[in-house]
Amino acid sequence: MRTLERPEEVAWIQQMRVPHRLPAILSGDEIERLLGSWGRSECQAIVMTAYGAGLRINEVLNLRVADIDSRRMVIHIRQGKGQRDRYTMLPKLVLQTLRAYWRQEQPPGPELFPGKTPGRVLCRDTVGKALARAAVRAGLEKHVHPHVLRHAFATHLLETGTDLRTLQVLLGHASISTTARYAQVSPVMIRRTKSPADRLRKTASPVPRKKRSRSRRAG
Repeated sequence: MRTLERPEEVAWIQQMRVPHRLPAILSGDEIERLLGSWGRSECQAIVMTAYGAGLRINEVLNLRVADIDSRRMVIHIRQGKGQRDRYTMLPKLVLQTLRAYWRQEQPPGPELFPGKTPGRVLCRDTVGKALARAAVRAGLEKHVHPHVLRHAFATHLLETGTDLRTLQVLLGHASISTTARYAQVSPVMIRRTKSPADRLRKTASPVPRKKRSRSRRAG
């Protein structure tokens, strides 16, 4: 059947609904336990960078030494999702962790996290497996995978008052609707939001109950 440029031929097909599940969010305490389960290592530096700067794991692994701008305290992300470049924050603790990693490992460059093959970066699966093992050592019951770190970054920033537009730029989202989903998973923001019923309590008074009259039985 020819369907190209003939929408009436496929109009009867119902759109499949994909279940929407909210991601599990690690608390600040859980992030600290996760990072503390490593000593100084390459994976600890990767996890700290992913959480501290809100990067996708591929963005972390593809960082070059020259992308870390300690003078302006920013990280240059080259060709992120959608082939877009952007800058994001470079927290002091992330910089300290990267410097400690650099002194210990002394990667030859230009890749910050090189793989075993020259010119290649560390494999994403290697980081994922190491992260899962670290979560077990830290006693975390949640399913921990690399993208959970980015979820935690976004949610924790929203909880401390960062506006959605700033967060959108930091995360590199093309649409703010993608960023807005993090507001759905923050229990702090949910608790902070006042219901209109809370305003009614100041003015509304309870409705008095009517007293029931007891009827006397005829003798």
